[in-house]
Amino acid sequence: MSSRNQQWFERARKYIPGGVNSPVRAFRSVGGTPPFIVRGSGARITDADGKSYLDYVGSWGPLIAGHAHPEVVAAIRETATRGLSFGAPTAAEVELAELLCRLLPSLDLVRLVNSGTEATMSAIRLARGHTGRDLLVKFEGCYHGHSDSLLVKAGSGLLTFGHPSSGGVPADLARHTLVLDYNDVEGVDRAFAQHGERIAAVIVEPVAGNMNLVLPRPEFLRGLRAQCSRYGSVLIFDEVMTGFRVGLSCAQGLYGILPDLTTLGKVIGGGMPLAAFGGRREIMEKIAPLGPVYQAGTLSGNPLAVAAGLATLRLIEAPGFFAELERRTRTLCDGLSAAAARHGATFSARSVGGMFGLYFRGECPQTFAEVMRMDKEAFNRFFHAMLDAGHYFAPSPFEAGFVSAAHDDDDIAETVAAAERAFGNG
Repeated sequence: MSSRNQQWFERARKYIPGGVNSPVRAFRSVGGTPPFIVRGSGARITDADGKSYLDYVGSWGPLIAGHAHPEVVAAIRETATRGLSFGAPTAAEVELAELLCRLLPSLDLVRLVNSGTEATMSAIRLARGHTGRDLLVKFEGCYHGHSDSLLVKAGSGLLTFGHPSSGGVPADLARHTLVLDYNDVEGVDRAFAQHGERIAAVIVEPVAGNMNLVLPRPEFLRGLRAQCSRYGSVLIFDEVMTGFRVGLSCAQGLYGILPDLTTLGKVIGGGMPLAAFGGRREIMEKIAPLGPVYQAGTLSGNPLAVAAGLATLRLIEAPGFFAELERRTRTLCDGLSAAAARHGATFSARSVGGMFGLYFRGECPQTFAEVMRMDKEAFNRFFHAMLDAGHYFAPSPFEAGFVSAAHDDDDIAETVAAAERAFGNG
C-alpha cells in the first residue's frame, strides 16, 4: 500500500509540472518520493504520513526563529483581522523600511517587493538605468533568481560571454551577461580591464549558498568593491539568503564591505513572501516614482508579510541571538565531521552564522569547480539514511543548510548520533 506522501505526489503530478512548484522539491537529484509537509513547530516538521523530522532546511532559510514561532504567528493573526491587502501604503511598511536602514548602513532607501527574484531583477534594472550601461557580471554557481538575465552559464573560455542555461532565454539577452569564476580575483581584474567602461553592475552572493556553502576569499570581495568604485559600476550584494542569517549586519557587516545595492529576502519575511532591494540614495532615487526606472507590485509590502518580518527581525535583535545560533551551527558541523572521521568517510563541513555546508570531499570547496567534484552518490546515501532516521536536509548536494534558534543542543546531538550510524553503514 502506498504512503500518503506517495498518494499526494501522484495526484500532484497530474496537475502540477513535476508535481512541485519549485524544482528541487521533486527529489530528482536524490531520488525517492518527497515528503508532503502538513505542519511545523519549532525545529520539527511532520509529513502526511505522520512522520516527524528535525528540519535543517527551514523553508530554505527564512525560519531563523523556527516553525510557527508564537510571536510571529500572533503578529500575522492580529494583522489579518484588520485586512489582508490594500494596495496602498501602511504604517508597518515604514517601520520595516526604517528598521532595515538602521541595521544596514549601506541602505539609504529601500523598496519592498515579494520575492528574491523580483528584488534582484529590479536591482539589476536599476543599476543599468543608473549607469546607462548594459553589461552585467555574475559568477558561476551563484543563483540570483530566475529572471532571464540571470539564467546564464559560463562560456567555454576564461573570459567569455554567457550562454542561456534555461529554455526560453534569448541568446541575444544572454550576451549582456558576463559569467566569471567565484573567488577568482584575477578573472575579475581581467574582465574590468577589458570591459570596465561597459559594466553596469556586478552581482554576487557575498557568501555563496546555491552551490552549497562557499565562503569568499577576503581579497575577492575587496577586489569587487575596488573595481566597481574605479569604473563607476554598481556593486550588488545578493543577500537574499545571507541577509540576517550570518549575522545582524548580514554578510556585508561580517566582511566589512559596503555594496551600492543590496537585495534581501527570506529572513526579512519570517516565512512569508517578502523581499527588498535598497542602497545608496543617488541610485535609489532613480526608481519610479522619483526616477525613470520602472518597478511596481500589487502585493508589495503586503501587511501579513510585513508583520511576520517585523516580528522576526525583533526576535533576532535580542542580545546574544547570533552568538548562540552560530555556536549551535558550528557544533553540528564539528559533530558531523568527527563522526565521519571515525568511520573513514571522505567528508568535510563548515558554517557561518546559521548557515552550513556539507561536502562529500576531503576539503571544503572554494570554487564552483571544486563543488562539482564532490561525491554525489555518497551524499545521496547519507541524505536518505538521515531522512529515514528523521533528519531533513536539503535534497541536493549543492544547497546550503540552516539551523534555527529552535534547534537545541539535544536536537544537534540527536542528529550527530544519526549521522554516526549513517557513516558507519557506508
